[in-house]
Amino acid sequence: MAASAPAVALNGVKVGTISQAYLESRAVKETKALVSELCRKFYSPGWVSGTGGSITIKVHDDSIPKSQQLIIMSPSGVQKERMEPEDMYIISPNGSTLFAPSAKPYPHKPPKCSDCGPLFMKAYEMRGAGAVIHSHGMESCLVTMINPLSKEFRIEAYPKTTAVLVRNHGIYVWGDSRISAKTQSECYHYLFDAAIKLHQLGLDWTTPEHGPIRSVKNVIRSGFRSNVSAKAQKTDRDIEPFPRCIVLDIEGTTTPISFVSEVLFPYARGNVGRHLSATYDTTDTQDDIKLLRSQVQSDLEQGVAGAVPIPPDDAGKEEVIAALVANVEAMIKADRKITALKQLQGHIWRTGFENNELEGAVFDDVPEALEKWSALGIKVYIYSSGSRLAQRLIFGKTNYGDLRKYLSGFFDTIVGNKKETRSYVEISESLGVDKPSDILFVTDVVQEATAAKAAGLEVLISIRPGNGPLPENHGFKTINSFAEI
Repeated sequence: MAASAPAVALNGVKVGTISQAYLESRAVKETKALVSELCRKFYSPGWVSGTGGSITIKVHDDSIPKSQQLIIMSPSGVQKERMEPEDMYIISPNGSTLFAPSAKPYPHKPPKCSDCGPLFMKAYEMRGAGAVIHSHGMESCLVTMINPLSKEFRIEAYPKTTAVLVRNHGIYVWGDSRISAKTQSECYHYLFDAAIKLHQLGLDWTTPEHGPIRSVKNVIRSGFRSNVSAKAQKTDRDIEPFPRCIVLDIEGTTTPISFVSEVLFPYARGNVGRHLSATYDTTDTQDDIKLLRSQVQSDLEQGVAGAVPIPPDDAGKEEVIAALVANVEAMIKADRKITALKQLQGHIWRTGFENNELEGAVFDDVPEALEKWSALGIKVYIYSSGSRLAQRLIFGKTNYGDLRKYLSGFFDTIVGNKKETRSYVEISESLGVDKPSDILFVTDVVQEATAAKAAGLEVLISIRPGNGPLPENHGFKTINSFAEI
């Protein structure tokens, strides 16, 4: 039975025991990381002061009833640009502190939960908010709720705080009720502009699933255009929706082509015989040989160059391996994208990674982008002609450490050829999105981009050092770095 965390009273209220597994769950950890990242991001453009203001977000977990979902709340007195996940408080649905951060050595102040905690809890209780962000600076505040779906407009007064409430079906903008009309209008401009910025960070108030934001045009059409600054209106036109999922190619997209052509392929080619000899009787290798036999038989029937017959098992291990090596070398030389070759290569590379003879390589912008997308709730997948095993190896041991924690799955040639539209239809059906355009596919190959686009996916072409030239008038948007996504 899982251990439970004891209840701790806050403002005289106690909560029952909470599963320790829930407190340490991935959903809780990801939400803590998201709050700390948002604090840093909101500080950079000056939306919040160094230690003033706070953010709190509910832990979204479909396996937990909404009424029992935990709340992550940022601390008071910690500089936003230095916020870390371990600084966060975990709060129960009725306001009790279940986890408080440990004190840091001088000159850091003792940890303290936000003074606006009671206000946040009231917002969750009365409005069903999904997240609350506030910034100090006014003596009292006016709450303006803008609901783009029902066009509801409400005003409520609260003391000594300014805030933006982001919920499933609306934005709540908080301003001062005792300031002049001019200043109040400027406050609306600022706060609504901040709400639009939340769009760009992927915070969606329109769906319970917290999916991607498609547009804020319906918000502006709801009668609030006069309250949106020129800057905010420009931002709205420039906003592009965040995808639900991102599918990435490897070679020439996440990883230099030179790594594949100058490291992985030569390693596989140079170790085919050694690998087959050392592992000949294992289940994996026998499966590889069976696939290769089938592929070579098909190649011989079709007259494929380089294909040579593979003798039966009773001809002897050495003769079988010699024929396999000859066929594999011809397949590698022709750069064939076939499952039989890719599966064997994956097993050879696995040995190389296990023996520390190989290390994966990614471009410098890749780790930061993967971390950002993960924090925003965007699921990232890999689709490569290399086997799924090879993909996991490349990302499991890179020059930036293990990046698999940011990846939700892997697709290889089993799903289909990367230049065929049907492959991308299969991927979109596997990911369970509402429509194929919820998926962004990034590749360096125009033929793959064309196939993905025909299946309805959004597509970007990756331009990286060492990639081949693109044909003129290919018609796709291009990027030089994942930071542009």
